[in-house]
Amino acid sequence: MEIAEHIEILDREGRLLAAAAEQAGTDAAVPTCPDWRVRDLLRHTGVVHRWAASTVADALPSRPAWPEAPDLDGADLVAWFREGHADLVSALNAAPSDLECWAFLPAPSPLAFWARRQANETTVHRVDAESARGGTPTALDPAFAADGIDELLRGFHARAKSRVRTPEPRVLRVRATDVKESWTVRLSPEPPVTEHGDTVPADCEIAGQAAYLYLALWNRQPLPQITGDTALATLWREASGI
Repeated sequence: MEIAEHIEILDREGRLLAAAAEQAGTDAAVPTCPDWRVRDLLRHTGVVHRWAASTVADALPSRPAWPEAPDLDGADLVAWFREGHADLVSALNAAPSDLECWAFLPAPSPLAFWARRQANETTVHRVDAESARGGTPTALDPAFAADGIDELLRGFHARAKSRVRTPEPRVLRVRATDVKESWTVRLSPEPPVTEHGDTVPADCEIAGQAAYLYLALWNRQPLPQITGDTALATLWREASGI
């Protein structure tokens, strides 16, 4: 996906998140994040937005400190969230294509990284806010969902922090059935190594439509169709939290 598409998604998803939070109320429980109330969700995502915006706007060469979350609640907290979200969208839109700044996952450029990462960060937490509000959740675009699965598998879970590991080599396949994309995740005592496509036979396959699969892999809903060794699906559920 293009940088402009990710920024457009970030813009839309942040507005949806704020609207859902406003409708739910800041004291509402967040079913997809059982330890959180909506106020926790707004504070977390608002801090992330400001952290990312400062990295991009100031072209920071190294990881900045986390901003402090404000002692706000109710309508004031929602307004604070909206302000930080708007600042992030503005920072990304204003950034030059050759921006040089700190980033923490591989990407074609730092700007491409931050646009993609914040589009996904905000989308997942929009889903959280809508779970607190109740009702029908906003649909996810399948192409964006597949792109987000790719970031999760080939970005986050390629890092040393990933706990999705097995004592002996195993292979997990992830398949998005509607967009005809798949990923082969090689598991071992080391961090997972993920390749596009059906590169080797799999011990277990998790398959479903891209939008459902995206949220399931982020542990926002149950895993879809599982074939083969279900222990690998259980491992994902228990160890893949970011």
